[in-house]
Amino acid sequence: MITIFTTPSCSSCRKAKKWLDDHKITYEEKNLFNQRITEADIDRMLENAENGFEDIISTRSKIFKEESLDVEDMRISELKKFIIENPSVLKRPIMIDGDKMQVGYNDEEIRVFIPKRLRELIMCVDCPQGEHCDYQSALRRYFDEIKKDQQHT
Repeated sequence: MITIFTTPSCSSCRKAKKWLDDHKITYEEKNLFNQRITEADIDRMLENAENGFEDIISTRSKIFKEESLDVEDMRISELKKFIIENPSVLKRPIMIDGDKMQVGYNDEEIRVFIPKRLRELIMCVDCPQGEHCDYQSALRRYFDEIKKDQQHT
């Protein structure tokens, strides 16, 4: 399941949640100001980050400037502790599902979270020979399948 790390005032977070909701993709939301981030959460982020802390921390944040901090001078354990104590330094939203992670909202990149079955419909894997579906009709067909499955359970 997708975990999305958000804050209430973040417009990119609202866009990402709306996109997930519109595509009927379930997720667990962790509001960084209401739910304490854990070291395990940070480790999950770092496992998926190509550039380590650089991918998840906003060094332009107010607290970094106020305390004149340099990420390069901090130990990993110090950085983790700093993030746990100051979760607002994280870029937002951060969405993680297995080995997939997206930082920020990007209309194209968020499609990495499209469920396998919907990808199959978009790619016309089981369409009749020569027939192609546009994205909206694939989405409708996907939602119809979800509805049928819910009626059978």
